[in-house]
Amino acid sequence: MKKIWDKGFDNDPQIDAFTVGKDQELDLLLAPYDIEGTMAHITMLSEVGLLEADELSQLLPALEKLRQEALQGQFEIHGEDVHSEVEARLGPLGKKVHTGRSRNDQVALDIKLFTRARIRRTVEKVERLFNLFLQRADELKDVPMPGYTHLQVAMPSSFGLWLGAYAECLCDDLTLLKAAWDINGRNPLGSAAGYGSSAPLDRTRTTQLLGFQDLAYNSIYAQMGRGRCERTVAFAYASLAETLGKFATDGCLFVSQNFGFLHLPDAYTTGSSIMPQKKNPDVFELVRAHCNRLQGIPNDIRLITGNLPSGYFRDMQLLKEIYLPLFDEMDSCLDILLHAIPDITVEKDLMTRPLYEQAFCVEEVNRLVQDGVPFRDAYRQVGEAVQNGTFHFHGQLRRTHEGSSGNLCLDKIRERFQQVLASFPIDTVGK
Repeated sequence: MKKIWDKGFDNDPQIDAFTVGKDQELDLLLAPYDIEGTMAHITMLSEVGLLEADELSQLLPALEKLRQEALQGQFEIHGEDVHSEVEARLGPLGKKVHTGRSRNDQVALDIKLFTRARIRRTVEKVERLFNLFLQRADELKDVPMPGYTHLQVAMPSSFGLWLGAYAECLCDDLTLLKAAWDINGRNPLGSAAGYGSSAPLDRTRTTQLLGFQDLAYNSIYAQMGRGRCERTVAFAYASLAETLGKFATDGCLFVSQNFGFLHLPDAYTTGSSIMPQKKNPDVFELVRAHCNRLQGIPNDIRLITGNLPSGYFRDMQLLKEIYLPLFDEMDSCLDILLHAIPDITVEKDLMTRPLYEQAFCVEEVNRLVQDGVPFRDAYRQVGEAVQNGTFHFHGQLRRTHEGSSGNLCLDKIRERFQQVLASFPIDTVGK
């Protein structure tokens, strides 16, 4: 295997295999972005006089052809990595495209461009899921269900209130995704190996060409961003994973016979090899497991990078193995929930069951308070009725304050989400 840093000696094959690791496989994910970065870089090189105009006019079409190959899954890596493969495929002119760059800033750039594209895709799916939660919350706003604390029956709730809660959680998750987008949106290209270059580079120009929000100005900082940026993005995805995982856990509980709040179509369940009656909610269980794993990724990244001094180290190569796959894993969870949630049905007469009568204890306390009984006396009276087995509630639920089951504030939640969504400069990036 010919290396771009070749010094005229052959490496031990076992050393080669160990140091290359999974780079060739993972670099295929980065190939379109590596090529885009090279297109921007050589455009800048031409503008500062380090590449002839006729050379640029030959290189750009050749790179676009390679980019299309990569987008269509036809690009192959025969050399050491994607960077050396692109150079080799460009022929003699390929020897000029690395001026002012190092593989350090090149791979940092590739990962940021990849990340930006994947965050954009995630945001689109989160928007769809948010709208779905709100739609179903509105549909089911008047369908009561018991609320629990400590897994004990606590107070009356509604399916609308439950689903609206997850919609509002997604507002927070989107806010963290925007923060991750911003930190990811600083261009490292031109920082070279972490100490800049004597070539007359115009880093502001490549920042404009690639649609970044700003530069990673300090060249050492640009290298210190490796791992730091990935960890920040992974934290945002871990927050989203926590939301989805909690919803999946609710789903596992609520479809069980002991609860019976929700019903999944048979096609969404699996069976048992020994128990003929089983209809298992494996969809929810697997979403929960995937989301638990996703929540561990920030710590995995920290364990690789946390004790490294400034500068580049080969340890960072392992980040790709942890980081790049998380986006597909999150996509699979979002996709399956988007597919399943519309077909979930709910039990509409839950609160008529004697089991849930004590959920109305606080309603009775509040009724007595409004009749002039001091709260603590009303609390004691209702508690004694529960102890004596004489408690019954025959009143009406009066929940009208903001965020209660009678006033879900779905319009306010939608407004908050839309404000965060509008802050993503996706149109600018597209241009």
